[in-house]
Amino acid sequence: MAQKPSIPKGTRDFSPIEMAKRNYIFNTIKDVFLLYGFQQIETPAVENLCTLMGKYGEEGDKLLFKILNSGDFLKSAPDDMLNQRDCQHLTPKICEKGLRYDLTVPFARYVVQHRNELQFPFKRYQIQPVWRADRPQKGRYREFYQCDADVVGSDSLVNEVELISLIDEVFSRFGINITIKVNNRKVLSGIAEMIGAPDKIIDITVAIDKIDKIGIENVNAELIEKGISEEAVEMLQPLLNLTGTNEEKFKTLEAMLGNSPTGKKGIEELRFVFNNVANLSPRATVELDVSLARGLNYYTGTILEVKANDVAMGSITGGGRYDNLTGVFGMDGVSGVGISFGADRIFDVLNTLNLYPADTCATTKVMFTNFGDAESKAALNIVMKLRKAGIPAELYPESSKMKKQMGYADAKQIPYVAMVGESEIANGTVTLKNMATGEQSELSIEQLIDALK
Repeated sequence: MAQKPSIPKGTRDFSPIEMAKRNYIFNTIKDVFLLYGFQQIETPAVENLCTLMGKYGEEGDKLLFKILNSGDFLKSAPDDMLNQRDCQHLTPKICEKGLRYDLTVPFARYVVQHRNELQFPFKRYQIQPVWRADRPQKGRYREFYQCDADVVGSDSLVNEVELISLIDEVFSRFGINITIKVNNRKVLSGIAEMIGAPDKIIDITVAIDKIDKIGIENVNAELIEKGISEEAVEMLQPLLNLTGTNEEKFKTLEAMLGNSPTGKKGIEELRFVFNNVANLSPRATVELDVSLARGLNYYTGTILEVKANDVAMGSITGGGRYDNLTGVFGMDGVSGVGISFGADRIFDVLNTLNLYPADTCATTKVMFTNFGDAESKAALNIVMKLRKAGIPAELYPESSKMKKQMGYADAKQIPYVAMVGESEIANGTVTLKNMATGEQSELSIEQLIDALK
């Protein structure tokens, strides 16, 4: 018996209707990227593993898909490592490449490689799939698309303001009510200083980034497990439970971090961003969230995440400032800031809320029925004229029963069916049927083109 075909967990097939919806998402985001002056690039799905490793923190490294070397991949593996199952040291011996985890690190690599060809500040966008060896669950996949926009070569916080405005515009076009949560890694560093654990900043950010997933009690337990004292964890609680308006939160932060130069700098940057975003009158809610950490190690300043207000879903967009990322590739002093739209989660949100425009899934505008060789020959000529006029049209390929042909048009949600029989050929006309209303009319070719446009 043949094995039943399947796909790996955390991956999905997409039907023509689903692809029409996804392309609506990609095209909407792309249009806004272009509106804000971003240019498109692409990078390979496969990167050298040394490019990826060490850029996402210990937990991120575990989620990288590694690719076994071609041929006898064990030939360079020492026997003692194999016998001891020493995965950490064995991996570099048998894997030289990996699937990209995100688009930001490959972008940093791209900037360094092509530095002499780029005009700085460089504003790029990229819409491509990424892969993570994560545990599949609702809204979390092993293969998914990211839609990224980044600005590199500029320290200006105006870039953060522009990116928040861009996010607001994208979700306004989608009709999704969102909250944009914003924080600053310098504030988190200031908090680490305040509780007497500046050397534990990575452990702190990785832990509190999980608040929405595992709750504050489990985060506290993880912090203690990482070697942070119970007293320090207790000092952290007022900040993790910070409430009130943005201005009230700012005042609390200023009072608590007054002795931390790093923390004060973070607050100053946040105030600039919030004041300038408010001046643009965003449609979305923009909220200061001190518990927002963004676990990736390369963030150094502003960080942000977007939540859909009407659907239980994780972050659907995220990003932040990374001042040191290109330095690991030998190019110091290049600051960057970027955002990434989670296209697959946006797809799920739009499906849940049924927010797609009515014509999203429409592909063919009109289908011509097939009554036989002579009629199909005449119809095909008209089909070509419609296509030249920019109207998607097709001819049913066989002279099957009319019920079957109409069923095909219904299944594809084609709004119009055109018929060319003996009388239409003699008159130089086409009979056009509106599939929604059932109304039929006999039109000349010119009238047909005008009606369908």
